[in-house]
Amino acid sequence: MAAEKNIPYKIYLEENEMPTTWYNVRADMKNKPAPLLNPGTHEPMTAQELSGVFCDELVKQELDNDTRYYPIPEEIRNFYKMYRPSPLVRAYCLEKALDTPAKIYYKFEGNNTSGSHKLNSAIAQAYYARQQDLKGVTTETGAGQWGTALSMACSYFGLDCKVFMVKVSYEQKPFRREVMRTYGASVVPSPSDTTNVGRKILEQFPGTTGSLGCAISEAVEVAVSNPGYRYVLGSVLNQVLLHQSVIGVESKIAMDKYGITPDIIIGCAGGGSNLGGLIAPFMGEKLRGEKDYRIIAVEPASCPSFTRGKYAYDFCDTGMVCPLAKMYTLGSGFIPAPNHAGGLRYHGMSSILSQLYDDGYMEARSVEQTSVFAAAEQFARVEGILPAPESSHAIRVAIDEALKCKETGEEKTILFGLTGTGYFDLVAYEKYHDGLMTDYIPTDEELQKGFDGLPRM
Repeated sequence: MAAEKNIPYKIYLEENEMPTTWYNVRADMKNKPAPLLNPGTHEPMTAQELSGVFCDELVKQELDNDTRYYPIPEEIRNFYKMYRPSPLVRAYCLEKALDTPAKIYYKFEGNNTSGSHKLNSAIAQAYYARQQDLKGVTTETGAGQWGTALSMACSYFGLDCKVFMVKVSYEQKPFRREVMRTYGASVVPSPSDTTNVGRKILEQFPGTTGSLGCAISEAVEVAVSNPGYRYVLGSVLNQVLLHQSVIGVESKIAMDKYGITPDIIIGCAGGGSNLGGLIAPFMGEKLRGEKDYRIIAVEPASCPSFTRGKYAYDFCDTGMVCPLAKMYTLGSGFIPAPNHAGGLRYHGMSSILSQLYDDGYMEARSVEQTSVFAAAEQFARVEGILPAPESSHAIRVAIDEALKCKETGEEKTILFGLTGTGYFDLVAYEKYHDGLMTDYIPTDEELQKGFDGLPRM
């Protein structure tokens, strides 16, 4: 192992060290993720059926359980060079503040205008839409990171971009909405009265603050009813985790370069894009029996898909127009409390991560948002980055694990994903500082309402 004094604060890879392929963890999974099912027939979705919703090349990636490495097209790699490789940072100042023997590293994905890791997949999906000569794409966004990233990517390729933004985030984060509009996207608060499914949801849940499931339903309806458009998703799907594997592959190249091996890998988990991308190559080693890592998914206590959800087939959207996916879910009808980690308010979890979790390859933990913001503030004061609320879930558990090392004297090496910055989330920080932030945890009875709506298979 390299001497600690030789490890810089920030590890940057050279341009020629950038990954040239995405890694598909499904190729190394003994138990493959369950297939998407047609909601009408309950039969596995075919490529032809999916091509009416998604771009053709993305359909191929979605269904491919066997190809281990996908070449990253040159045009995407050239775009990546604007902000990649992203830095792997040794959190020396945080270690000192915690007085811990643990070594803490974070992969920082907020060094681009979108402020998050979402651009890694947004540019890929926009590229394939342009390759197919489409007019534009539709999507949903929770906290706005994905919508911002996609609006940038669509602007780069000259595509129209229609975004349905969860209403609570639309109201809480007006500046992120304006960044999307700056890049040419149209942004609508969801649920809205502009779609059939939106009007139905508003009638059923008057005054609702919305959910990612609602926004997905609206975006899909617009995509399938407008020729030349396709729907794109910022998380959950296999194709998205494939694109996001660039995070983990870069992390592993950087760590291997300095002889660093993480003991614990931590990521926030909403739909699974960041976590799945960060852990991909490490999980591959674990699946192949080459190395072992402790992998922790961190989610909000207010939307506990992993820790309190059921592993079952469910609709990916509230309007029940999308395919069924087998995942840890709270039910497509579950409307989470309006917490400030908008990107982690999805009712379900990636089928890949759900299968890995069910097989015991990773663990999950839920945390309350006041403790999350306490960790965010502590991190900001010593590391100089204001973290996004989503990222701060991983920070919370990284700090907790480092403090355990302080108690035991163990020198564990911790890697976590810092998915993005929180400079558009200052309303949340204001609520925390003013003592107005609350910790809402759904009751078993409230969760049961969501479970009661699971489709009968």
